[in-house]
Order: sequence, then C-alpha cells, then structure tokens
Amino acid sequence: MIVDRILQLIDFKGINKSQFYKQTGLSNGFLDKVKDIGSSKLENILKTYTDISAEWLLTGNGSMIKPIQKQMIGYTGEQQPSSDKPPIQGETKSEYLLRTDHRRMEQLVPLYNIEASAGLVQLFGRDQTTPIDYISIPNLPACDGAIYVTGDSMYPLLKSGDIVMYKQVLDVFNSLFWGEMYIVHIDIDGDAFTTVKYVHRSDQGTDYIKLVSQNQHHSPKEVHLKHVKAAALVKASIRINSMI
Repeated sequence: MIVDRILQLIDFKGINKSQFYKQTGLSNGFLDKVKDIGSSKLENILKTYTDISAEWLLTGNGSMIKPIQKQMIGYTGEQQPSSDKPPIQGETKSEYLLRTDHRRMEQLVPLYNIEASAGLVQLFGRDQTTPIDYISIPNLPACDGAIYVTGDSMYPLLKSGDIVMYKQVLDVFNSLFWGEMYIVHIDIDGDAFTTVKYVHRSDQGTDYIKLVSQNQHHSPKEVHLKHVKAAALVKASIRINSMI
C-alpha cells in the first residue's frame, strides 16, 4: 500500500510523522486515517522530496531513490564489470538477509560550492543547484547536502577546507536542539554571512540564540532569531589529512 511506502520514506529520511506533515503540508494524523491517498497529496510529497521515485511511491516497483549516477562527477556512461561498479543510490543487490537484519539505503550526499550558490539561503531555495560532487559514507544519518567549512571559529574540531554534512532545519523558531552544531546564515541590516557554530539557549530570552565557537579566541554572540535566515544541523564532518 502507498501508506506503507510513505512510512518507509519517513524512516529513510530520519524524520517523524509530525515533521513529515509539516514539510508536506498534509494534515496531522492523515496517515492514520486513510488507506488510499489522492493524486494531489502524492504530488505534494514528490515535490517536497524530489529524490523520491514516483514509480516506487505509486507502485512499489524499482528503488525508492531516483538513480542519479549520470549526474555524478566523472561518470562516462560506459558499462563497467559488475564486480567493479561503484555503489549507486537506491541500487538493490541480490543478497540473503536474516529476519533480524535491517537494510538502510546507501546515500549519495550532494556536495555544494556555497560561494557559487551565493549563500545558504539561496542554496536551500533552489531546486536546480548543481552539486560539484557526491559523497557516500556507510551508515550515515539522513542528510540533505554537504559544504566546505571556511574560517577557524570551530578549530581544532573543524578547520577551513573540512566538509560538513547537514540536514536542513525547516522551522528555526521551534526545531533547534540546544548544544548541537549548526550551519547558520545570519543577515543583520544587510551584512550577511554563513558560519558553523554551536547553538545554545540565550539569556536574553526565547527570541535569541547564543552562537558559541569551539575556538576560544572567538567570543559567543547573541543573535535575534529574526536575523537567522537559514539553518542546518551538522550530521557529520570529513577531513582530508594529506593529498599525497
């Protein structure tokens, strides 16, 4: 049933039903009340999660995630021997699983050039932003993308040139987890910048957040939530120690 596949989608995205309802605009409790879903609601789901295959959602055929191997950097279109084929997002291999085994689809997380995208707000607002590459890490939590770190505010935990993988925050006012690391885009009177910081509760009230650096040479900064134009929870980081 389509409802069962939607529940699989929710599990794959690493969200709960409430977040799903908020992201798609469907009414709360909708999945618990119906057995069949109209075309307009399916369209909302596919517009929200553009990486999901419409064929899979409607019929259960194929893989959940649209194949994107032709968009990958360095893809030539040539067939390779099956033993040497790189993993493809959503590809199903023939294998035998125990009943206690849990399969989680491998992700290909898009890596973006945030400078070319003119900032986090523009990156989140564009459906057609072209990634410069894709990253695959086993057992990675669901991520929306990855960007390069600039600056030294999170040094030595993060340094300039590291890669952080993120999950976009859709509701900055209600969905922040205190003490976690976020990518935040701040715009104060036209002075805009994107930074990676720990987000803490502010002593100035619920309308403010405190941005805290790992680098002790950077002082904490209190920011009103109205100046936070975009945010993303950092899920993982990658550091290249040597180019040799």
